[in-house]
Amino acid sequence: MENYTKEDFLNKKVNLHIHTTFSDGKGDVLKILSQAKAKGYKKIAFCDHNTLEAYHKTEILKEDIVLSGVEFDVWCGYVFMHLLAYNIDVNNKELLAFCAKNKKETELDIVRIFSTRDIKKLIQAIHNAGGIAVLAHPACCWAISLDRFVKKLISYGLDGLEVYYPYKRHRGIIKFHKSSSVEKIANKYNLIKTGGTDLHGEELN
Repeated sequence: MENYTKEDFLNKKVNLHIHTTFSDGKGDVLKILSQAKAKGYKKIAFCDHNTLEAYHKTEILKEDIVLSGVEFDVWCGYVFMHLLAYNIDVNNKELLAFCAKNKKETELDIVRIFSTRDIKKLIQAIHNAGGIAVLAHPACCWAISLDRFVKKLISYGLDGLEVYYPYKRHRGIIKFHKSSSVEKIANKYNLIKTGGTDLHGEELN
């Protein structure tokens, strides 16, 4: 996976966290892709909850601007978390086994929170599909010590942290850690830094 700079994320040239109507987003995947091209984005990733349907039902992966992605709901001990997977083979059978079996598992919080995915096996499947595993919006993790939690995930194979994230709306309210501490932890453990707006609307911004 190509490395992007902090400026790429902050200047809205890279957005690696976008949801569409294939999960709980309102935006059409092709319309968002068109917006990204018009606005001069370098790279975007559609990361719908627990599904790769956006890649199976469209030909978006033929576009150089698109990086394959998905966001999984998973528990790690007492912590409910979201794990982003990037640059994956969207047809990998091992990874597909972790995907949603119905639409409710892609859009309803009350359903998704009962995920039974095994975090260790999920990260291994992501790696076997040629991808990297990234902890989404880390400042919202319920962990008492984010540093210790990230270190635990690294022992399972975690590759990166979503450092450049806006923490708007409910994510800004339920933050348990400072955004600044996330980047420090990423630097401390030499983790890949990613970012995105967690778009659920129709307009790419």
